[in-house]
Amino acid sequence: MTTTEPEIVELPQLAVHWARIRGRLQAEVGEVEYRTWLRQMTLAGLDGDEITVTLPTRFLRDWVSTRYGDRLSALWQAENPAIRRVDIRVGGAASPVPALAESLTAPRAQASREAPPIRAEITLAASAPGNAGSVAPPPGSSAWAEERAEPRSDLAAPLDPRFTFEGFVVGKPNEFAYACARRVAERPSSQGFNPLFLYGGVGLGKTHLMHAIAWELTDRTTNPVSVAYMSAEKFMYRFIAAIRSQSTMEFKENLRSVDVLMIDDLQFLIGKDNTQEEFFHTFNYLVEQGKQIVVSADKSPSDLNGLEHRLRTRLGCGMVADLHSTTYELRLSILEAKAARAGVEVPVKVLEFLAHKITSNVRELEGALNRLVAHANLFGRPVTLETTHEVLHDILKAHDRRVTIEEIQKKVAEHYSIRLTDMSSARRARAVARPRQVAMFLAKQLTSRSLPEIGRKFGNRDHTTVMHAVSRVTELMERDGTFAEDVELLRRLLES
Repeated sequence: MTTTEPEIVELPQLAVHWARIRGRLQAEVGEVEYRTWLRQMTLAGLDGDEITVTLPTRFLRDWVSTRYGDRLSALWQAENPAIRRVDIRVGGAASPVPALAESLTAPRAQASREAPPIRAEITLAASAPGNAGSVAPPPGSSAWAEERAEPRSDLAAPLDPRFTFEGFVVGKPNEFAYACARRVAERPSSQGFNPLFLYGGVGLGKTHLMHAIAWELTDRTTNPVSVAYMSAEKFMYRFIAAIRSQSTMEFKENLRSVDVLMIDDLQFLIGKDNTQEEFFHTFNYLVEQGKQIVVSADKSPSDLNGLEHRLRTRLGCGMVADLHSTTYELRLSILEAKAARAGVEVPVKVLEFLAHKITSNVRELEGALNRLVAHANLFGRPVTLETTHEVLHDILKAHDRRVTIEEIQKKVAEHYSIRLTDMSSARRARAVARPRQVAMFLAKQLTSRSLPEIGRKFGNRDHTTVMHAVSRVTELMERDGTFAEDVELLRRLLES
């Protein structure tokens, strides 16, 4: 019996194998997951039949080893059976293979063009030499917290790698704000766009757009600009700390040296007169120097009572763009986009259900979807309407709104242009009877009232009349698509 000698792997061939493996992993797990967890892998060496792959932190090493270790081994064996084992270590544990350097940087350079690098923070100064290829762990992870302990500028706040223009779902409620943000990212300090003031309710995308502008400006290959992004709260705390340490001049110089200053949630400065004063002077200086200011708040400048009049006036002299409450169509588009990035199959019926039920803000909507996806991954169960009710029972309960029969009658009467009194009248003309049947159908669907109770609200009609109305409307909805859309629209209006 003859034994087959293991194939000897040449270094250039190893680089080709590694590039192919990274490409397959990216295709399998999706762009977002790949950028978050796998993009920082480095091929460090080959020792006999063992490949060494390194990652910058213990947290990432453990995460990748647990979730992707087996798949990495399978992919390497598929590329070359001579490789029997993949050793995943923290960076620096193994010496890199010099001959691989040139071959392995090409896939990373291409990936960096396709999506912004994962960074935990933007500092006021330009990146230090030698760190251009380094990538920080995802915000919120323990590895990220570990790196935060290193000496860095504490002036700028972290940026979320998910919050890019590519990841922002545009719809009618936010298209103007999106267009303004794009314009500022392309041409800072454009006439009429300085300052850019974004306002709207919680979870509508203000912070997302601000982060997207910052990513776009700092990722430029030509003429990159320095950006300082922070919340109004952090601006105040840094200002107070500077006063206590008698370093206010350094604080002012740092802020006034940037090309773009971004302050999130400006309403926090209401009632903080000294901080408002400092922000006003910083604002004036930067604008006079042709630097860009981007500000967000929950209300328009004119409605921010408690801010100094001169500050409100200055904030309103540029471009003011509001983000309206999301529509059903926009919420559905957001859910579809996020489900696609998560790489989990979520039935359209579930997405439509969530878009109907969770109307408060996008953050809560995304949180609900994340819970569903996590449940599906952890337990290996498909996402269904039943599991959605089970997993999200607390969220759905909070969003349940008690719809009354009186509300239904009023809304249906307005929709069909009949009098409210016709709902309980004896008139049997089709123009009145059909809307009345629709109202009975919706009362059965949206309230917990019994058939006799519903009948009494419609002119003391018998419960069999209500049963007939429900049956008739159901039948018409199955046969007539336009009628079905009409009833569905009424249902949405009543539930919103």
